[in-house]
Amino acid sequence: MTVLVTVIHDLNHSQQDVDRRNKSGDDGLRKDVMAQHIEGPLYYERMGRSGPVMAFVHPNPMDQSCWLFQMAHFSTWYRCIAIDIPGYGRSPKATPGLTVADMAQACWEAIDDAYPGERAILVGCSVGSIILPHMAHYQTARTAALILSGTGYSPNRDFAQRRIDSYRQNGVTHRWAYTFEDLSPAFRATPMAHYFAELFGERNNTADVDTICLQFEALQKPEKPDHFERIACPTTILTGTEDGAHPTAFALQKRIRDCELKVLPGAGHACYMEQPWLFDRFMIEFLTKHGLFAGKTAR
Repeated sequence: MTVLVTVIHDLNHSQQDVDRRNKSGDDGLRKDVMAQHIEGPLYYERMGRSGPVMAFVHPNPMDQSCWLFQMAHFSTWYRCIAIDIPGYGRSPKATPGLTVADMAQACWEAIDDAYPGERAILVGCSVGSIILPHMAHYQTARTAALILSGTGYSPNRDFAQRRIDSYRQNGVTHRWAYTFEDLSPAFRATPMAHYFAELFGERNNTADVDTICLQFEALQKPEKPDHFERIACPTTILTGTEDGAHPTAFALQKRIRDCELKVLPGAGHACYMEQPWLFDRFMIEFLTKHGLFAGKTAR
């Protein structure tokens, strides 16, 4: 009997791990050193033993475990890796000066630790979807495709200061209430929504409020004028109608060349958690269209 094993990342990196970091990219960052303003390598978990690489970057206030449906499903055909961004899960703290580009570089370092030098399909939600274009610019040739969700075109990102204020006032326990804000009104009332909120809250002892606030400060910084126009890989946006970002998703689509968009009716910000059957189907259709789907479905 085949046993699926989730391989937990060993946080002890050797110098060889650091030396093998890929040196290409166009974000002006040094590629021969680890990401700046982060106190060590990011934590990740893997599932799947064969196929192309697929990497998942989570939203606030969750951690890598929020991708459990997609990790279980897509590991049928891909080597999946889900990454904790700084301040969440088991990833290290950040220091003042943290940028989105730093987080993008750190995510690639996690991918390189597991799958050195390989191309990857990148999947993200919310802040994950903000990080992904930076990852695409940092490693253009290695970015096979972007699958964005919980996102839109919001150049001012006014939400960031509100989140900082909430975390400063309520501390790390704010994550519990914040989880429900990522969900549609209908899903919030379900036992599954409470299960997820408790799952993330049970890891508060390894989360860091100061780092979370630094992350939101990084999100406040404006992007370059051609930030989205420079995306060169196949890209799609999967957006839930009950997501506050939904109205702006169409504006973002217009800024990304040949960007596709699919709507999940009734789903909230974390649409991949609420409707994994539809989210995954849209992913498979997109990947198949671009010659990136690595297997066959049951039908």
